[in-house]
Amino acid sequence: MTAIPGTDEPADPAADPEPEADVQGPDAAGGRQPPSRTIRLTIAYEGTRYSGWQIQPGRATVQGALAAAIRGVSGETILPRGSSRTDAGVHALGQVVAFTTASSLEPAVWVRALNAKLPADITVLEGFAADDGFDPVSAAIRKRYRYRIHDAAWRPVLQRHLVWRWKSRLDLAAMQAAAAHLVGEHDFTSFETTPSTRRSKVRTIQTADVLRHSGYDDAAGAEIWIEVVGNGFLYNMVRIIAGSLVMVGCGKRKPEWIGDVIAARSRPSAGPTAPPQGLVLVAIDLDLNRDRSADAGAGTAADHPATP
Repeated sequence: MTAIPGTDEPADPAADPEPEADVQGPDAAGGRQPPSRTIRLTIAYEGTRYSGWQIQPGRATVQGALAAAIRGVSGETILPRGSSRTDAGVHALGQVVAFTTASSLEPAVWVRALNAKLPADITVLEGFAADDGFDPVSAAIRKRYRYRIHDAAWRPVLQRHLVWRWKSRLDLAAMQAAAAHLVGEHDFTSFETTPSTRRSKVRTIQTADVLRHSGYDDAAGAEIWIEVVGNGFLYNMVRIIAGSLVMVGCGKRKPEWIGDVIAARSRPSAGPTAPPQGLVLVAIDLDLNRDRSADAGAGTAADHPATP
């Protein structure tokens, strides 16, 4: 059995098969298609040992691990759909997932059964019955991301896979002043990794907060957290925001520089892309009555090929 790159752990035996038809239940072989139902899940995971959400042959991914767990529960080969395609090393506390199944298992039973099959770094938090045709991508109207930076005098030990380690103290007030420039509707071309095929780079950021935090188990103020809420994000947008705010926090740029970066609409004008391990998808707000056809070409949370 091969090992997962970067770890001493064996690869999950179920990760990652080639994508197949959405549902191939036990009754399909006999030509009889049983009634189907859609299940919506909220899941959390530590992304350290995964090559992101999206299934990739020969690599461990969150989508692949969940597909293997579903197969272990119901015998179906199903490719679950996630609201956000997080990148390698990125974590989630509130990823929304949906899949269509021929199984009659109730959502609460699915939660318990999947948690019995999933590896220790992925868990299902809750499950619901969803309407036919529910799409976790188009139903997402708002997402909250957090980026964690550890800038205390000592190295993080227990949290080292969950933070960006910065070796000097950052200026919180300067970063807060800089983040204020991000709030509102803007063209965020400067904050997207290129090349890009998106037609619209306009997004609305409702809040962009910068605060000090203990980091759960460290001394008070050991970390800086950047919390961003918006209706949609470009590729690597939150990580580029974090890298740019750190440039302000370490004194290399003034807070008003962020406004200039937005106006420039050019990726080289912004700061570096922060590393993936500090990023976590905290929550996704859904509109369960949303008309999916209205999302075509819109600059919303539905327009995201991968992690901010």
